[in-house]
Order: sequence, then C-alpha cells, then structure tokens
Amino acid sequence: MSPIEATPPTLTDDLALALRLADAADAVSMQRFDAADLRIDTKPDRTHVTEADLATERAIRRILDAERPDDAVLGEEYGSSGDTARRWVIDPIDGTHNYMRGIPVWATLIALTVDGVPQVGVVSQPAIDRRWWAAVGQGAWTTTASGETRGIRVSAVDELSASSISFQSIEQWDGVDLLPTLERLTRAVWRDRAYGDALPYMWLAEGRLELVAEFDVKEYDIAAIAPIVREAGGRFTAFDGSDRLDAGSSLATNGTLHDDFFALLHGEDSR
Repeated sequence: MSPIEATPPTLTDDLALALRLADAADAVSMQRFDAADLRIDTKPDRTHVTEADLATERAIRRILDAERPDDAVLGEEYGSSGDTARRWVIDPIDGTHNYMRGIPVWATLIALTVDGVPQVGVVSQPAIDRRWWAAVGQGAWTTTASGETRGIRVSAVDELSASSISFQSIEQWDGVDLLPTLERLTRAVWRDRAYGDALPYMWLAEGRLELVAEFDVKEYDIAAIAPIVREAGGRFTAFDGSDRLDAGSSLATNGTLHDDFFALLHGEDSR
C-alpha cells in the first residue's frame, strides 16, 4: 500500500463521496418514481418497502464497498455490516409511503458517523430537485432547483409565540402518550403543521421553521439530518435532551428557542 493510499480520508473527502453517493441514489430512485408497476412489499414490521428502496441502498453500498471497504455500514433495508468507529448510515428512501403514492416529498439520507457522532450528512430530494448537506466545521449548504448553491442558517426568532413548528404526526405523539403535550405546544406557537419526514428539518435549517419534533425514529432517519441542523446554527437532541441517535426521538430547533421548547414540552417553566 502506498503512502497516499494509507492516508485516512478527511471530512472533505467524505463529504465529496457522500454527494456522489447521493447522485448515484438519485439516478436509481428516480427511474421508478411514480411508476404504475412499482413493486411494493410489506416487511415483517408491517411497514412498506418498494423495489426502489432496495435498489437505491444496493447502489450506495456498491460504491462504499469499493471506496470505503474498511468502513461499517448501517442501512434501513440491509442492516449492519462491519464494526468500526467510522460508519455510514443510510436511509435509501425516507418517505416510502409518499414515494409509492407518487407524492414527490421523499429523500435519500446519507450520513457518516464516527464513534456514533454524525460528522457528514446529505439529504437529497430529487423529485423536487433539492439537496442539502453539511460536514462538521464546514457549514450547511443547499442547492436550489435553479442550480444555486448557498449557505443556510436557522432563524433568529426568539419568542415561542412567533415560532412556526412541525410536529410530524398526531399518531406519533399519541403513541408515546403525549397528545396533551402536543396540544400545549400548538397553543404556545404562532403556526403548527405536520409536514413530515426529512423536509421540515431542512426548512428549519433554512430558517423557515423553529422546531421539528418526532418520535419512533431510527438512527438512519436522523443521522444525516443532525449535522445539517447543527452546522446551520441549530440544536438537535433527543426528546430527553441527550445527543444519542438511538433514543427513538428527535427535537430540532433554531437553537435560540431550544431551552424554551424543552421546558414547555416537559411541563417546566420557561424563561
């Protein structure tokens, strides 16, 4: 092995690779989007999976096998492979139900974690021609439908009563017995919607929302999102306030209001 081959990749290298992985994923997923003969199956957990979910993850894994053979991989459809500090975390199609109904709000999520901490994140939504990405220390960025690349930043809203939020779904909050908490939250803010999946987190990173909260999430649902929100100046924690990706919940805010939201959601006095 030459000295160059032995040099470990930098986060810049990893981000460049993640963006290429997203290119490959987009090419595969868009081939079958809104296809009348799309194959849809039901997994043991009673959630749906399409042929595109499987093909997209395979495309990503093929590139990782070739270019990062020593890294571990966790994907929604094909599980875990490898056991190293560096791990790629993949959700090939986040928003499968939208995908299979021809609704263009779905994304491929690609992250690199090191010792369990997200370092690189890419969220690609090819059906609406949008992409967002970040690497620790390198800011958060987006490419718009017009082809413009620009940095993104969370909002400076500093009052709960002026904030706009996405709570994902009533079903999620009901599932963890927090419907009264959700009602209290919606009464405290200016505007509430349930946009769903990855897109509202990206709107938060762009300064269009102040909170996104979600339950029943897996690591592959949020690993790519966390570094984008954080590099845009926001905060991303679990509902319990920890930074764990395996806590089963997420609480993303513009940072300024994080403590206030946390206090309200946990029945405490806010400032």
